Amino acid sequence: MKRARLLFSLLLAAAVWLPTLHHFYEPSAAEREAVAARLAARQASAAAREAPAMRAVNPEWDFMRRTYVVLALANRALTHPDERARSLAAIDALVDATLASADEHGDAHFMLPYAKRGPFQDPAARSLFIDGEIVAMIAARDLVEPRAQTRAQALARAARIERAMRASPSLSGESYPDECWTFCNTTALAGLMMLDRAAGTDHAQLARDWVEHAKVHLVDPETKLLVSSYTWDGRVLDGPEGSSLWMSAHNLLVIDEAFARDQYARARRELGASLFGFGWAREWPERTPARPDVDSGPIVPLLQASAGSSGLALLGASAFGDEAWLRALLASLELAGFPDGDGGYRASNDVGDAVLLYALSFGPLWQRVKDPAHGSPPLLGLGGAR
Repeated sequence: MKRARLLFSLLLAAAVWLPTLHHFYEPSAAEREAVAARLAARQASAAAREAPAMRAVNPEWDFMRRTYVVLALANRALTHPDERARSLAAIDALVDATLASADEHGDAHFMLPYAKRGPFQDPAARSLFIDGEIVAMIAARDLVEPRAQTRAQALARAARIERAMRASPSLSGESYPDECWTFCNTTALAGLMMLDRAAGTDHAQLARDWVEHAKVHLVDPETKLLVSSYTWDGRVLDGPEGSSLWMSAHNLLVIDEAFARDQYARARRELGASLFGFGWAREWPERTPARPDVDSGPIVPLLQASAGSSGLALLGASAFGDEAWLRALLASLELAGFPDGDGGYRASNDVGDAVLLYALSFGPLWQRVKDPAHGSPPLLGLGGAR
């Protein structure tokens, strides 16, 4: 009888304690800002360096880290005047180093080895992955303060993106030979929307055409979520994946907000989870067999929590104002990420820290793209035209 009472007492204590545990791990608004400020300072101080250890695992991560750092620092430059000079200097160093590496070593320097497995289906194509993120980086900088030195690069790559997308039966550019990624195509389109605002170009019709095509041909028939990869002519290779969807939905906010919100809501239902105030995200819908890879990261058994999807879900929750889930995701990060005391997490890496910094800094850039009243008109005479 005593054992039964003891067991009942333990279960009762657990029932009371577990649902409140997350409160010890949820960072306050002030604590979030402190983490973001430390991350921004750390990323800015090492902006142009490469990361050999991370490149050895996946050279894409080195490239994507640069994009997320630029986007985050551009946001902070718009909202933290005391950081503006430092942020712009770091952005310029990052962009210049990236352009120099691409010129010296070619796009493959930032890509997985299978980039060299064969020719692109479009013989005139270059990797949309590289072109799209470089346009996004340059345009983000110009939305803070125009910089003449890189405008021509952005315009040339934008023209290349539009030509490649228009030439494709799937209205999509190849990131790798005969391989198109929703992540990359929506990022490229978001970059073009930023460039339109910064330079006075006009890619709105291309964006509309891509969305209309995607709604019919690039969504999973069961979940209606965007697939993650497909061939140049539109044959689906991989279905919906969280590591692609959260970023793609965030991109779509400056392309087609209604479609963006539809995709986020569906992804939240299919991939989002929480328990006792702790949140995580799956990489695939529950009915899809798990296929762990470098994008998904390790998969936690039973919960099916994906490191890659959960990390980018922070950006999704932030971009769509999903405060409750953002708090839950951050609580999980504090519990399981092993904070290093300097804004980063020992369980993460440089690209993970960059995504977190962008998630915690999100807002001003996208607002400036969507609402011209929130920014000054573009500086003409740098290659742009109205």
